[in-house]
Amino acid sequence: MEVYIDGKFYKKEDAKISVFDHGLLYGDGLFEGIRVYDNCIFKLDAHLERIEYSAKAIALELPWTREEIARAHVEACRRNGVANGYIRSVITRGVGDLGLNPHTCAKPSLIVIADKIALYPAEVYEKGIRLITVPTRRMSVAALPPMVKSLNYLNNILAKIEALNCGFDECLLLNDQGNVAECSGDNIFIVHKGKLITPMPSSSLLMGITRAATMECARELGIPVVETTLTRYDVWNADEAFLTGSAAEVIPVVELDGRKIGAGKCGPITAKLLELFRKKVRTDGVMIA
Repeated sequence: MEVYIDGKFYKKEDAKISVFDHGLLYGDGLFEGIRVYDNCIFKLDAHLERIEYSAKAIALELPWTREEIARAHVEACRRNGVANGYIRSVITRGVGDLGLNPHTCAKPSLIVIADKIALYPAEVYEKGIRLITVPTRRMSVAALPPMVKSLNYLNNILAKIEALNCGFDECLLLNDQGNVAECSGDNIFIVHKGKLITPMPSSSLLMGITRAATMECARELGIPVVETTLTRYDVWNADEAFLTGSAAEVIPVVELDGRKIGAGKCGPITAKLLELFRKKVRTDGVMIA
């Protein structure tokens, strides 16, 4: 396996960054998780656009063009023989002093890792997963815009720990107003009376690429899509619910906080969306070969 770091490829055991990198010292940087399906890097341009927007939000000037970053992703897949897998893109502020001042960092670093990914077992997409609402709240939009996919994921990790401690693989986070935000690593949707409903962007959630792709699929299928404020009550009483994310794809939710959702299995609309989504991922992106 070879890892791309700042223009060069290194063997996995030789892929290293400085202990003075502000990405390590302060979580000062960005990352993306991107899927590859049959040599198609799914929605690569959308992922790179989100990196650019996030970089501007944290005042990190990128010295590479979008095309240069895209080429690094394609080459990382080629070198590692990844036709189906996962790409982790990391941009750090770079090496600096032992202090918060980002101006001591001379230049940012770009890291691209292309490898396989462990997905949920196939039966989970039929049986669904159970969620629990955790005490940890999603970080407020007044503290750090949730649209920024930053290296500081401690908010999500603390929520994940709480879920695992309770025997759940995934959890639901509420925002500081007590409304539904997202899960520790995925966006959430519900289906109610034929409509697809998801929290609005101002609800402290990441604007997921798979989230947007799923909404595109719904519109193609003629399913109304609504972005609004959601509460746990809405999720408990939904006809269907599911999560979306690069790793999870579209995964049904059958229970929240001990309340069965709908029929307690993957619903018909969720199944249709997953089927269409899995067709699109092999054509909607940048081809490796």
